[in-house]
Amino acid sequence: MLKRIPTQQVRLGMFLQSMEGSWLSHPFWKTKFVLREQSELDALLKSGVVAVWIDVEKGLDIQEAKPLQMPALPPEPPRPQEPQPAAAPAPAPAPASPPPGMRASLHDEMGRAAQIVSRSRAAVINLFGEARLGKAIDAEQCLPLVEEVANSVSRNPSALISLARLKTKDDYTYMHSVAVCALMVSLSRHMGLNEAQTREAGLAGLLHDVGKMAMPIDVLNKPGQLTDDEFAVMRSHPVRGYEMLLEGGAVPAAALDVCLHHHEKIDGSGYPKKLKGDEISLLARMGAVCDVYDAITSTRPYKNAWDPAGSIQRMAQWTGHFDPVVFQAFVKSVGIYPVGTLVKLHSGRLAVVVEQSPVRLTAPLVRVFFSTKSQLPIPTELVNLDLPAATDRIVSRENPTDWGFKHLDELWMKAPG
Repeated sequence: MLKRIPTQQVRLGMFLQSMEGSWLSHPFWKTKFVLREQSELDALLKSGVVAVWIDVEKGLDIQEAKPLQMPALPPEPPRPQEPQPAAAPAPAPAPASPPPGMRASLHDEMGRAAQIVSRSRAAVINLFGEARLGKAIDAEQCLPLVEEVANSVSRNPSALISLARLKTKDDYTYMHSVAVCALMVSLSRHMGLNEAQTREAGLAGLLHDVGKMAMPIDVLNKPGQLTDDEFAVMRSHPVRGYEMLLEGGAVPAAALDVCLHHHEKIDGSGYPKKLKGDEISLLARMGAVCDVYDAITSTRPYKNAWDPAGSIQRMAQWTGHFDPVVFQAFVKSVGIYPVGTLVKLHSGRLAVVVEQSPVRLTAPLVRVFFSTKSQLPIPTELVNLDLPAATDRIVSRENPTDWGFKHLDELWMKAPG
């Protein structure tokens, strides 16, 4: 049974069903949870939220609650099992998450990120499927997904971002939204945005391409080049998405703006409004970079993926396309040599980038596996180029296609050792 109570009467042990006002105004990523920590209670009391709804069947009632006491609560109902990708085995059980804000190694976060990617795929397929059927988008239902993605990015940005990049061409439309959500969260933090703005950016990334659900399937998934008429249809997806989100209501203005303007260019040559410079909002300028990066590093029905570092290099040469300040922050967020990049070292060895250095973008952790001198594979070895004792360094980025390497992902995903 639900009860509406003034925020000042909230106590530990209550199950918060919802908070009055916009969900962006309250201090939590999540909604519908048991209030267990004094710090959470303090944040709620200071938030300005006037009233909340509690579920007394899942937590304490107002007359039962006592400050700083937590009697045993009934267990949460089990989550329904979400469908797994047909082309991939179910991920192995993920290790327990470290405390909030604590950084994890790429390998430690991979298991958790794999499960988040799997759940995200199922959730976005369901969300976009309902949108295609004409049902309204409920932005608040997206919040738990944004929270999971943001928490993983906080622990290690490269894990989930790199896994989401490995989407198949059949998964592209759905997993692209998850990837852009993660990229937007990571970029927001490098831009110094606060948590509320970061939350909006993640949601905007998740919803930015919902308009593609209004596009004809045969055009959306066409394996060849689009005709002029088909391209004109596809260019309408930002406007259609904006209209779909407006119909749903309760979608933050920032998410609406990114949906409508993520194809604008800084020189005014984009669409649909041909905005330029500061006419484009900061989040839309961020969305433009994140959208393009994930698009060109992903395999799509009509093109193969470009390698991550090569994509960064090409994007840097597109004068007038991106906001230079935003793009520089984006490079810092993914690295000059993103995870999975093939590099040549001064020693003549080839290596794949395994993890970014938190200090130097040019000195990542790499796994060497091939000698250009002998033209033969060598025993794999992890080399931390950021260590003071490191004697090797990157001299060039290499194109995996030129070397015939087709399984680099197995190398960067491999466990240490």
